This record gives sequence, C-alpha cells and structure tokens, in this order.
Amino acid sequence: MLILLRIVRTQINSTIRMISPALPINENFRLEALRALDILDTETEKEFDEITALANFICDTEVALISLVDRDRQWFKSKNGVEICETPRNNSLCSHAILNPEQPLIVKDTRKDERFNKDVIRLEDKPVIFYAGIPLVDKNGFALGTLCVMDCEPRELSQKQLESLNSLAKQVTILFELNKKNNDLEKVQQKLKKRNESLREFARVISHDLKMPLANIITTTDLLKLLLGKKLDKESMEYFEYIKTSSFSMSSYINDVLDHYESENLLKNKPEEFELNVLLQEIVDLLSIKPDFNITFPENNPLIQCNKSALKQIFFNLIGNSIKYNDKDQIIISIETSQDDKYYYFRITDNGMGIPNDKIETIFDLFTTAGIADRSGNKGNGIGLSTVKKIVEKLGGTIGVTSEEKIQTTFHFSIKRG
Repeated sequence: MLILLRIVRTQINSTIRMISPALPINENFRLEALRALDILDTETEKEFDEITALANFICDTEVALISLVDRDRQWFKSKNGVEICETPRNNSLCSHAILNPEQPLIVKDTRKDERFNKDVIRLEDKPVIFYAGIPLVDKNGFALGTLCVMDCEPRELSQKQLESLNSLAKQVTILFELNKKNNDLEKVQQKLKKRNESLREFARVISHDLKMPLANIITTTDLLKLLLGKKLDKESMEYFEYIKTSSFSMSSYINDVLDHYESENLLKNKPEEFELNVLLQEIVDLLSIKPDFNITFPENNPLIQCNKSALKQIFFNLIGNSIKYNDKDQIIISIETSQDDKYYYFRITDNGMGIPNDKIETIFDLFTTAGIADRSGNKGNGIGLSTVKKIVEKLGGTIGVTSEEKIQTTFHFSIKRG
C-alpha cells in the first residue's frame, strides 16, 4: 500500500495541482473554435518555438508555453524549459487564465494565492511559484489558451515586459489563423487534385471510346463514296464531305482535351540537354510543312537544358496555330530566343490573321477563342493555348501575346533554366 501511494504521488507531482477552475460560460463554442483550428496534437513548428524562447528571454523566466485548453487537458503547442506535452485540465493554471479573456492572469507567488496554495505546484520537477498568462483570444472573442511564462521564484513583470508578452500573444493568434488558412488551402488543393485526376481519367476514357466510332465514320464515308461513285450528285457529295470534315474536327477536339489533361504527365519528365533547332526541326517534320511555308530558326542554335517534352508541346501548339490561323499565300514564321542566368526566352512571330484587340486578354482562357475561322474554315475550341499557358507556368515561366490584325502575331514566353 505504501508503494502504491508513492507511485500515485509521483504521477501527480509531474503536473500542476490546485483547485479545479470553473468552466467559461461559452465553453462549447470555445471548444468548437479551438478544434476548428486543426492545431491540436500537431508537430512542433519553428515559428511558435521562437515565440516561447523570446517570451522566456524577455521575462527572464524558466518556462514559457503556448498552451491550448482542451475539454479535459491543456496541450502545449510550444514549450521552452520543459519537455512535457500536456497536463490534465483540472491541474491547469491556464484554465483559470481563460476565464477572463480581457485580462492577463498574473500570480506573483502561487503559495500565497488561495486558489493555488493547497499544495506545492509542480510542472515536471520544477516548482511553479510565479505565473503570468496572456489569453490567446481569436477574432470571435474565444480564449483558446494562453501564452504563459513561469518561474520557481516569486517575481513581478515590468510594464514593458507585460506589453511585450501581450504583443507576442497576439502574434500567436495570428499564426493560428494563418495555419488555419494554409490548412484550408491545402484541403482545397487536395480536392482539386482529385477532381483533376478524375477529369483526366474521364478525358482518357472518352478519347478512347469516341475515337474509334469517329474513325469508323470517316472510313465508312470514304467507302460509301467509293461504292456509290457516279450515283451521287454534287449535293450528296458535299454532305459526305461535311460528315468527314465534322468527324475530323471532333477528333481534333478530343485530342486537344486529352492533351490538356495529359500535360501534367509531361511535366514529370526530367530536364535534359538538347539543341533547340533540332527540336524545332522535329516539330516541322511532324506538322508536314509545305514549300509555301517559310520558317526561320534561331541563328545561334542554342543548347537548351529543360523539360524537352514539355517545351516540344509548347512549340507544337504555337507553331501549329501560326500555320492554321494564317490567310497569306506565303506563310512566314520567325522563331527567336535569348537567355539569362535564370530563364530562357522565346518569341514566335507570324504574318497571319492576327487577334482582335478585345480578345487579347482572354486568349489563354480555357474554352475561349478569338472567334475567327482558320485557313480551312474551322473555328478553334479554346483548349490549345490554355494548355500552353498551363505548361509554361508549371515550368516557372510566363507567356503573353501581341498582335496586329491582318498583319502579325507574336507569342513570347519564358521558362526557367533546368
């Protein structure tokens, strides 16, 4: 029995002992506000630890805590001078401090205060003689806990020390709010990430499921034209051609949607070193450039180190647009580049149709177009340039455009050096 009592007394002495405090009149709302912060039982953070270290230094005390008063415990977000992470609430000086959110609780000598003099108050092995706690009050007026300092000797705080401690307490509540906003943003980002993954998978499935029927339509159209031959009049032939053209347009749209959502995969590729003009020539070959196209590459043929696949996708879209939206007999495209210590800079200028002034601001928005038909009479779907902007920004750069209608358009963009 004697051994058991000794164990119980040792456990009690590791916490603070006193008369249990009353509960705040808004206790349930206060607890909701505390838990809404999502900060209980989180890891230590440098910003909070610096505040408790500074509080100890300013007040010349042994212990400083950022204490949050939960339903049955007080938990320490930061501690300076002790190792313990929490204590029971009914043995908490901070539980008394939150009863009056407008005033600090200062106890010069706990041994002489009838609320706390029932026994020697200890935190770990340290006797708590002096206590000063500033309530941590949120924007709605709820006292969530305290920034407090403690010492093993009776003492007082000067007016400057008290003012400094109060300022530090306000910084703690600001950090709480910032943490909450960051947590909320992270949750939103996670939801958006899951949504984008679902959309990407949806685009992939739709692309696969629709491409085959469209290919069948195109093939069947050509087959019917061949079988029917001279039986078709001019109007019927035009209808067949319309079906085929529409099918190709739909196929292109599906490919653009897929490219938009698959662009994330391109960004996972590691940087590699390559000659820019070699990359540009690959794109020219893919686009099957005809003799009436005049494309000028950079004279110095720079050596580039970056995500090659992503840059290739950017140029493929921009050069493709320069060709599609060009109404001149001789299409002229000029590509220029420069660089500094941090970025590569690129310019693509063409002598095409240009972009109306009222469309310049929205040309990179998803599903937004300039409203003009390309050289084949088809209108764009507003996906390609949005995809380009997305890739450029993921590569750490920016993109913009200048244009004169009927004269020329210049797309200029930058990406970070790999």
